Amino acid sequence: AVKQLWGDGDHMAEINDMMSEQKAIRGEKAKSVWDLLRDRAVRWQLISLFLVVSCMQLIGANVVYFYAYSIFTKAGIPPAQIHYVSLGVGTTEILSTVLCGFLVERAGRKTLLWKSYTVMALTLGLLTATLSLQDSFFWVPYCSVALVFIFIMSFGIGPGGVVCPLITEIFIQSYRPTAYVFNGVTNWIQLFILGLVFPFIV
Repeated sequence: AVKQLWGDGDHMAEINDMMSEQKAIRGEKAKSVWDLLRDRAVRWQLISLFLVVSCMQLIGANVVYFYAYSIFTKAGIPPAQIHYVSLGVGTTEILSTVLCGFLVERAGRKTLLWKSYTVMALTLGLLTATLSLQDSFFWVPYCSVALVFIFIMSFGIGPGGVVCPLITEIFIQSYRPTAYVFNGVTNWIQLFILGLVFPFIV
């Protein structure tokens, strides 16, 4: 099965990891959400997952998508063409997430997360400045459009690509299904709260 998945080659290291994990869990059944929340052995993994998911929500990707239409309009892009630019933004996110798959083993997860979050924070700072100076110079709106693309690319290379496989890497097999449930529930609850609160902040 491993050869069919990864092709020919020496996969004994991976098989040994699987066998040692199988021995460690000794045929335990999948844990419930309540087990996940109570078990002190996975407390730090749970906290890490919660913090990474929360940072992903709070970094502002949804806000950038929210304002993208007005940014593109002020840059002089005709309304009939904006859906093509939006398609370009989505394509950029997909391609950068694929690129993350090639970089993650070389650069490391922490490095990709910290560098991406730093670039995203700087980009948001510059985007705030360019939006304030939108009418000062003719080229400023184009800078805003470029910053949206840089932000989305940084998101895909960092948190967008790193967070998804994180669950399988920090939880043993018996906790993974529950960790995915916890991740999904946390993600959607935070998105719901942001969706309710954001219009009042605006």
